[in-house]
Amino acid sequence: MQNQSSPLILTFGVLDPVGALGVQADLATFAAHGCHALSVPTALLVADSARVEEMHELDTGWMADQARVVLEDMPVAAVKIGAIASIEQAAAIAEIVSDYADVPLIVDPFLSSLPDAGMSDEDTVAAIRQILAPQATVLMLSQSELGRMAESWREPGIESTLEADVAELTGRGCQYVLVTCTQGSGHNRANTLFDRDGMVTTIDWQHLPGPFVGAGTTLSGALAALMAQGLDAPEALAAAQEYTYGALRHARRFGMGKFVPNRFHRTQFVLGRQ
Repeated sequence: MQNQSSPLILTFGVLDPVGALGVQADLATFAAHGCHALSVPTALLVADSARVEEMHELDTGWMADQARVVLEDMPVAAVKIGAIASIEQAAAIAEIVSDYADVPLIVDPFLSSLPDAGMSDEDTVAAIRQILAPQATVLMLSQSELGRMAESWREPGIESTLEADVAELTGRGCQYVLVTCTQGSGHNRANTLFDRDGMVTTIDWQHLPGPFVGAGTTLSGALAALMAQGLDAPEALAAAQEYTYGALRHARRFGMGKFVPNRFHRTQFVLGRQ
């Protein structure tokens, strides 16, 4: 026997019975990259492969205690923050991760599968911007999520640009902002990484018809796993996007709903062999 040699990643997120989202999805993505997940649930989903019906918040005190117990026992190589359910959870997580400033922090706080993308509580959105985003190594938002968050600081009636909204976040301390699903070349989509000086890199990818559930979770999970292994954000993004695209190309439909990314698409299992 030997001590754990795989990078350990602490992930905060929802519990999804389908395994397409949240901590169950991260367990698979981390494992596919040779990492091990330490998971702290924030909420329980009532969901199938077609839709999320309800989200039930878990107790903030219990959540915080669980995180501190594992962090005091084991060294983590990265932390990922997925969907959170309340301003109280945001505050508790922000306090916890502030003690681990040297550990890469990937923040992907909104679920596009929720009817309101998890952004219905304006106080929670403001808390993410004010106390979690400034600590983030990478904050991942879709273009629409960025615009929705920007409403919390824009003056009414004043239009802005994507670059100006990103600059607001990097100016407050966020090291990188990853904006997903922007318009790429031709009919492609693009994911674009920004830092304090502006655009770092943009990567096109061919749009796949889907519909999918868990694509964004897969990308942020892969990003966390690769950064846990020492890659910087631009290198990690290129590898994470390649992995995610493969997971979507090999996605599977388990029921009557959406396709779920195949996070083990790189592994071929041969019956009867180990």
